[in-house]
Amino acid sequence: MLVPQEWYIGWGTLALINAGLAQGKHRSGLAWFLISLLLGPLATLLVVVLSDPRERSG
Repeated sequence: MLVPQEWYIGWGTLALINAGLAQGKHRSGLAWFLISLLLGPLATLLVVVLSDPRERSG
């Protein structure tokens, strides 16, 4: 099954956006970039929902 080239571009762009969001929450941008390549929009939801690890009271 062939996937249109636009899908690859969109998926890669989403992964870059997720990496930036993750870094803004003090998480590994590279790790979330790779996770996003696998999970796509689900990874975006996870990045947004998960709290910043620095904000945890300990």
